[in-house]
Amino acid sequence: MGAPIYPCFMWADRGGIPTLVTRKVFYKLLGLFSLLLVFHGAVMELFFHRIMENSAVSTLPILGREVLLSGVAAILVALPLAAWFSLSISRRLRRMVYFAHRIAEGDLHTRLDDSYHDEISTMADALNTTASRLEQSFAELESRRSELAALLDSMQEAVVAITREGNVSWSNSVMRRLAGTQIREDRPLVHSVRDPDVLACAEAALRERTVRTGRATSMLPGRTFEINAAPMPGGGAVVVLHDVTSIEAAEKSRRDFIANVSHELRTPLTSISGYLETLLEDPAPKPETTREFLQIILKNSNRMNRLTEDLLELAGVESPDYKLSPQPIRASELVEDAIESLAGLVVESGIALESGGAPTSIVLADPDAMTQVFGNLIENAMKYGKSGGRVRVSAHNQESEVEFVVRDFGPGIAYEHLNRIFERFYRVDKARSRDSGGTGLGLAIVKHIVQAHGGRIWAESELGHGAAFHFTLPVIVSAQLPPVAAAPTVMQEQEISSESNLA
Repeated sequence: MGAPIYPCFMWADRGGIPTLVTRKVFYKLLGLFSLLLVFHGAVMELFFHRIMENSAVSTLPILGREVLLSGVAAILVALPLAAWFSLSISRRLRRMVYFAHRIAEGDLHTRLDDSYHDEISTMADALNTTASRLEQSFAELESRRSELAALLDSMQEAVVAITREGNVSWSNSVMRRLAGTQIREDRPLVHSVRDPDVLACAEAALRERTVRTGRATSMLPGRTFEINAAPMPGGGAVVVLHDVTSIEAAEKSRRDFIANVSHELRTPLTSISGYLETLLEDPAPKPETTREFLQIILKNSNRMNRLTEDLLELAGVESPDYKLSPQPIRASELVEDAIESLAGLVVESGIALESGGAPTSIVLADPDAMTQVFGNLIENAMKYGKSGGRVRVSAHNQESEVEFVVRDFGPGIAYEHLNRIFERFYRVDKARSRDSGGTGLGLAIVKHIVQAHGGRIWAESELGHGAAFHFTLPVIVSAQLPPVAAAPTVMQEQEISSESNLA
């Protein structure tokens, strides 16, 4: 805080001797001394009268004795008065010196209590006023410092301030979480942060007194930070780290999405353009060749149409404005509706679609959206699990939710693909996907619809034993629907049909 400051004490111009009393106090001492002189004169006058009355006696011895006695009497009266007055002033001034030391040490709550009504008490009042103003000023500064600290702690960016020597003077909570227990005040920044890009920007801001920017990739594994280091007016610098990992991931996802869409559209467009040019260059194409080429062109145009529709559907379910129309519905009804709606597709593919049973628990779901979910999952199972000959749809209770399963019995999916299979345009077998007419967006659409319902979705598979796609929907306990008989499974339907034929 620097050297102690005594705001109420004045110092002489010569010799550096402190003047602890004001001019009026000096005048009071001078007046007291004058009163003592008058008192001494009065005493002398009294003694001289006695001398004159006793003039018959020897004058000189009596005069000397009387003068000595009068001087001693004056001294005996003056000394106690002077000592009392001096001790009183000294005691009050010592309290002021002690008060000044307390203020210099930071104790701004202390106050002087002086009950006199003179110049020294006026000085004490001035000291109390000064201490009160200092206390108010420090309280305002502390309040502003606390507000600034709270503001910086509420930021999502990591902030650290360093001195001109490179030591940490302050850091917010985000920075402390990033650096852990290593970051401490009054310690060099290099002991707390080991990222070379952060240290280089901080050093450049201190040395060159200019704003420096950079990018840090080794602060935390897998995270990227944008660095902004700026010098502070009083010396030192402040370093701000902004986490741009999600921004870069979104940018990469956007670039990948554009590249994938361009690639998916370029392939059928190239095929269509090539076959049309061949037909136009041949002045008399054969009818069978023309028909074959037109079928290929139609196939590729249908593929482009499906891709466009899936892109629009994906954009819709990913939009913040995507709205569902959920209603209470039994899980068994969802399974039955899914099987019935795809009955025609099953007949054409020659694959058996069977029900593995479902509870009558009530879930909150949008029936149209759930039809799309089951449709994409069942079509996907029929395309890639065709060799298994059948697809099973089932559901069962899981505590506060119902778990739905669409299982095929085909070749299965390798483990390394399971975590990425719901990404846009991700394909396990790209050649087979294109031959089957897939766009690579169906599972991504399913994931967003399920998550919009508050559910989860994942895939399980083992090579040679098929694949199973699971998703959940929350159960509604309070909803009441009229009881219905459980729907028979495909196997039960076959048994009923056999019994009716025997009858």
